[in-house]
Amino acid sequence: MTANLPPQYDPKATEAKWQKYWEDNQTFKADPEKGGEPYCVVIPPPNVTGSLHMGHAFEETLIDVLVRYQRMTGRNTLWLPGTDHASIAVQTILEKQLKVEGKTRYDLGREKFLDKAWEWKAESGNTITNQLRSLGVSVDWSRERFTMDEGLSAAVLEAFVRLYDEGLIYRGNYLVNWCPASQSAVSDLEVDQQEVDGHLWHFRYPLTDGSGYLEVATTRPETMLGDTGVAVNPEDDRYKHLIGKTVTLPIANREIPIIADEFVDPTFGTGCVKVTPAHDPNDFEMGKRHNLAFINIMNKDGSLNENAGEFQGQDRFVARKNVVKRLENDGVLVKIEDYKHTVPFSDRGKVPVEPLLSTQWFVKINPLSQRALTALDEENSPVFVPERWTKVYRDWLVKLKDWCISRQLWWGHQIPAWYAVSETQGEITDTTPFVVAKTEAEAREKAVAKFGPDVDLARDPDVLDTWFSSGLWPFSTLGWPDETKDLDFYYPTTTLVTGFDIIFFWVARMTMMAGHFTGKMPFDTVYIHGLVLDENGQKMSKSKGNGIDPLLLIGKYGTDALRYTLVKEVVGAGQNIRLEYDRKTDESKSVEASRNFTNKLWNAARFVMMNLEGQTPQQLGNPYPPQPPLAKGRREEGLELCDRWILSRYYQVVQQSRKDFETYAFGEAAKGLYEFIWGDFCDWYIELVKSRLQQDAEPNSKKAAQQTFAFVLEGILKLLHPFMPHITEEIWHTLTQKGEDECLALQAYPEVEASLIDSELEQQFELLFGTIRTIRNLRADTDIKPGLKVTAILQSESEKEREILSGGAIYIKDLARVENLTITASLDAELGQTIAGVVGTVQVLIPLAGVVDLVALRAKLDKKLAKIEGEIKHTAARLTNQKFVEKADPQVVQVARDGLAEAQKQAEILRDRLKLF
Repeated sequence: MTANLPPQYDPKATEAKWQKYWEDNQTFKADPEKGGEPYCVVIPPPNVTGSLHMGHAFEETLIDVLVRYQRMTGRNTLWLPGTDHASIAVQTILEKQLKVEGKTRYDLGREKFLDKAWEWKAESGNTITNQLRSLGVSVDWSRERFTMDEGLSAAVLEAFVRLYDEGLIYRGNYLVNWCPASQSAVSDLEVDQQEVDGHLWHFRYPLTDGSGYLEVATTRPETMLGDTGVAVNPEDDRYKHLIGKTVTLPIANREIPIIADEFVDPTFGTGCVKVTPAHDPNDFEMGKRHNLAFINIMNKDGSLNENAGEFQGQDRFVARKNVVKRLENDGVLVKIEDYKHTVPFSDRGKVPVEPLLSTQWFVKINPLSQRALTALDEENSPVFVPERWTKVYRDWLVKLKDWCISRQLWWGHQIPAWYAVSETQGEITDTTPFVVAKTEAEAREKAVAKFGPDVDLARDPDVLDTWFSSGLWPFSTLGWPDETKDLDFYYPTTTLVTGFDIIFFWVARMTMMAGHFTGKMPFDTVYIHGLVLDENGQKMSKSKGNGIDPLLLIGKYGTDALRYTLVKEVVGAGQNIRLEYDRKTDESKSVEASRNFTNKLWNAARFVMMNLEGQTPQQLGNPYPPQPPLAKGRREEGLELCDRWILSRYYQVVQQSRKDFETYAFGEAAKGLYEFIWGDFCDWYIELVKSRLQQDAEPNSKKAAQQTFAFVLEGILKLLHPFMPHITEEIWHTLTQKGEDECLALQAYPEVEASLIDSELEQQFELLFGTIRTIRNLRADTDIKPGLKVTAILQSESEKEREILSGGAIYIKDLARVENLTITASLDAELGQTIAGVVGTVQVLIPLAGVVDLVALRAKLDKKLAKIEGEIKHTAARLTNQKFVEKADPQVVQVARDGLAEAQKQAEILRDRLKLF
């Protein structure tokens, strides 16, 4: 029985079938025992709260394309999946749910709140991983990790305790970025600098001795309530005589000193700077240098505290207005200027952060960053692709400050520190002594040794920054700190694929942590991809509402079509891509084009299999003997010119695809395959061999055509598989008639057979195809009926060109519907009426006598031209009517303009055709 495909390709059924097959059969389960050359990628863990967005689809597709290719080249491959616990996002979801019930987390208590969090994770936390499955990712699901699973939690404890014991983690009172919305500290990397239109308020601080005043300016007037000094540059002659004197702070009536500090820019503003050490990073440093008081005026919810006097309890932005009003009433407000400036926003809470003096846990960054810098400078590790990101990464390592790792949340890895609260009246204060340990039992043992058996312990309520556990991801997921087979074989991982926006959030943290704990960089190469932009070239974001749902496009066009589009659009490593999308219809022309490509492949495969007489590629055998190699130019029995041409083109593509993969040129590889499959194989080779597949065809020629057909089609499926895994797996199984114990995903990637690459032959076929296209165009221009065979004359003074045309005459006659073909060096003067075209230096002529009624054809074209010219005149008149242009719907006007342009183009074509005779 002849195996073949259904008439129509059904992506939904096919994709679901193979996704289930791969997972049920653990096709992608890694095994370090098998040895070989390892290739390991850890997934950038999406938030457990997430849903698949276009950024995920793009990134995971790029990774999957790379991993599938490496697997097919024979490397022992592991792609490890997992998710991040997303402290702030999960806690926000749960607190919103509690708010609806009129409760807070404190009403539940920590234990019950965490129970609720784990319940949420069990019910809703698998959304993103199930959606990833719909992309057909070839991950090892048996190794799926979660940043709060038992193993990774143990790794976090180990890392924290080691760093603390080594003096690299400390607890200190420091100015942090405070997010009033989430009421938690956020790291420098979680701050988004946004340019805003604000104001610059100028006001006067009177000198205490009554001799005058100093004018200062600020963008945050409410913070003046916490001022403890005014700074000037020591070299500023305007103020030298005032250094050491004092001013009286308005509203608070507090006497504060005038200090000299080189930080002050004498050319900015008045050259006087108010100093608020508890609420500004630069002022904090000045305050330490000059032993100024640190007065905190802010509560953790963003309202003002008791140090703000009459403004206590007011929200910071309400207080801002009221402070300005009071300053104006007191006569010290000088002016208010419009001022565009940069404001730090919390990336999580989406509100301006407040620099706040707070006791937090920190990691000493310098020893860790120096290790990463040494690896980069001395070993060029890791390698960045594109290379330009190396400098960005290095500059960031140099600038890093100590990392605040504590967060005032409950969902996450609780800090393993226990306070001896019995030493501070039962409360945790800034001075309460503590011990750090992996378990409470170990902590008690340490505390008893220090404080005696009656010590009362309370664990630190805060959790670690999510990026702390994510920084351990490449090695903790492989079993660290235990010495596992996975860690020994697959670490360091091979490639990290990620976006440029988290080089600082994640990449640098992984290299620092890995360098410290493993002595190695966590990956050999970092491939930095760009963004998926919307149809207008804009970055997609929730705030803009311009996201494009990948699941919607998958439902409409299929996973393979979306995957292929996303990769094919990449022009150069790391470049952004723009996705065509119509928001009115939820359609994408670019994804539709890829869907059409799947249909083209499907139909071509059906045609091939219909003509193999039930035989598989293995049964038919190779179209050339693998041993010894076919000598270049040698013609195997039955192997014809076009067979040799398609084999040469095939191996050119194999060679280029391998090169593209090794240089991360995924988009170039995808486009090269598209052109080969659609153009060379479907449009040309299939047409070239059709006549050799007939029942009465010469047996050797027919077999060679079948062998070549089957061989190249199977090779195409292997080449295309990393990009379009589902359709290629389905076609391959049908073509090869393999059972369920084998699959295309585990087949070998095609090797290059250099002896079959014949560039000269390929150039010869370019001339043949150009000739065929020219004859077809001439036929169309003169309305020659498709079924009518014509006479054609090919004239070239080049003997070599004439030889090429003669060698391919059978193809020209067959594909261009030519009865009589003459190939000559010169033309007969008595040719009569002809239509002519040129391809290269070959002149192509078709005699028209007896084929076309030229008088009737000219009359037909004249009539058509007159009609179109009438349409042009009518439309042009509408568009010159100012009332129509101004009052009509803009879309109607645009349709008219587009119609005019198209009509003018058609008219030009008709005039060109009329010139031919």
